[in-house]
Amino acid sequence: MTPTRFRAAVLRSYEEPFAVEDVVLDGALAPGELLVEIAGCGMCRTDLAVRRSAGRSPLPAVLGHEGSGVVVRTGGGAESRIGVGDHVVLGFDSCGYCRGCLGGAPAYCDFFASLNLFGGRAQEPARLTGADGKELAPRWFGQSSFGAYALVSARNAVRVDPALPVELLGPLGCGFLTGAGAVLNTFRAAPGDTLVVLGAGAVGLAAVMAAGAVGVPSVAVDRHPERLALAERFGALPLSAGTAGLAERIRRLTDGGARYALDTTASPRLVNEALWALRPTGTLGLVARLHSPLALEPGTLDRGRAVRHICEGDAVPALLIPVLTGLWRAGRFPFDQLIRTYPLSDINEAERDCEAGRVVKPVLLPEGRTP
Repeated sequence: MTPTRFRAAVLRSYEEPFAVEDVVLDGALAPGELLVEIAGCGMCRTDLAVRRSAGRSPLPAVLGHEGSGVVVRTGGGAESRIGVGDHVVLGFDSCGYCRGCLGGAPAYCDFFASLNLFGGRAQEPARLTGADGKELAPRWFGQSSFGAYALVSARNAVRVDPALPVELLGPLGCGFLTGAGAVLNTFRAAPGDTLVVLGAGAVGLAAVMAAGAVGVPSVAVDRHPERLALAERFGALPLSAGTAGLAERIRRLTDGGARYALDTTASPRLVNEALWALRPTGTLGLVARLHSPLALEPGTLDRGRAVRHICEGDAVPALLIPVLTGLWRAGRFPFDQLIRTYPLSDINEAERDCEAGRVVKPVLLPEGRTP
């Protein structure tokens, strides 16, 4: 089958900017694969963290793992429940057969790191070549969706209603999924609970919105006044990260202590403050990757307090994404208010704005599609 040529953003070194160039995708689709014309792709801090991966994430590569779009070709086979013309949101990759996947926890797939971050399936041939004719790294998060097209496994695609704004839905596959899933899946928060969120970025604000959707009061902590204003708009009590006696202030705001806390900052100081702010038997969830040893202050885990890591909101994307789109339609999960769109050609501007905190969730809109 004729290869597909299109424009994509290629990261060729850990220090250089993205280069938007022509790439070529092997046109042959295996059973269970889909070719998706990308309508939009969110930029996640995990994409940007490749620059600090110490060479573990292979380059050159097309990154992007919050893609959404329309299926234009299928490879048939057992996963043919999704067909040409279907609108889809793309999720993270997983093997489908390990204990985690079979147990309904694909985010804890035995091969999650290798499939999503460090080079994909070793047995798979290279599918993308760059403008120089050389092979690009295997699919990032099973997608590589910073481009006009993405070749994905049907297992990792979630069909959505074509009446929805498909170009804005990609972040539901990772960033917004993670924050909302922490509240709805991990914590199973319900009326009577309270939540504190450390860091009012895309993940933290998604958690705030999800908490509000199920009637759970929340406190949002951040150092940026504009982020706190957003959190307040979505129903959270705003609190500056520099507040003296932060934990005590949170306890007062949550009637003696929060039932749940979600840290998106990886700040050891804020992690300890969050633990001190919990009520007895409260739980702290960590979603940001720690870059240094985490020293817990004596007493923070007393009285049944617990701390755990949360990956991808403990979500099965095919189950949670329809919940989130339903809440959006009901006006209870307004994730679109966090998004600013950029043409793919402005990907480096989007990265700068993201790193500087000028935008919560950049979404890149491909251009120059030539199937």
